[in-house]
Amino acid sequence: MHAQIVLFDGFDPLDVIAPYEVLHAGGAASGGAVSVELVSAEGPREVVSGTGELALRATAGLDPERADLIVVPGASGRAGEPGEVPDEDTGDRTPEDSIPVLLGRTLRTSLPSLLKAAMDRSGLTVGAVCGGSLVLAMAGLLEGRRATTHHLGLDLLDATGVHAVRARVVDDGDLVTGAGVTSGLDLGLYLLEREVGPKVAHAVEELFAHERRGVVWRDQGPTPTTP
Repeated sequence: MHAQIVLFDGFDPLDVIAPYEVLHAGGAASGGAVSVELVSAEGPREVVSGTGELALRATAGLDPERADLIVVPGASGRAGEPGEVPDEDTGDRTPEDSIPVLLGRTLRTSLPSLLKAAMDRSGLTVGAVCGGSLVLAMAGLLEGRRATTHHLGLDLLDATGVHAVRARVVDDGDLVTGAGVTSGLDLGLYLLEREVGPKVAHAVEELFAHERRGVVWRDQGPTPTTP
């Protein structure tokens, strides 16, 4: 399985590094069954995150024809909501370094068209951590799908036609999403288990001294009844 993790300007570093390290360790534990690289829509470049200008380097361009798994992170910045009312004293609108603005900027790049090609390709799984689900949703790629994101963004998911699920990890077939930023660890471990096997996933889990939290939500089984 070849995984590509997407970098864009203002990305959240933990959304990237957590699944990257898990998948990289999974490759070592499986004798090379998993490979992973950092990519951007623009190709190889240094990409500055939204956390203290920490930068990571994309070593290749996002390529849905070459990847078996693509993971989209969220953004790191100030909290805020799109369309905030301007401050009465300063006239300032949503800060330029706010998470909604950083996520929205991805829509003005080639990333949405590349992600659409990924979603359309049979046999390719698209994953997202935290606000990465919102990137996909705002691009119009998740309507009618089931997904999760950070709890502060669940209403926005609903507003874009997504069936938002309050769960740590949501498996909707070729779409697997994680909630808050640390869920990138759980997302990576679950994908290792699903795609490579539980023995490899367990070995990496032990290596990282991290126990996955919660049940992975799937659209299976009876609908719970309300007492």
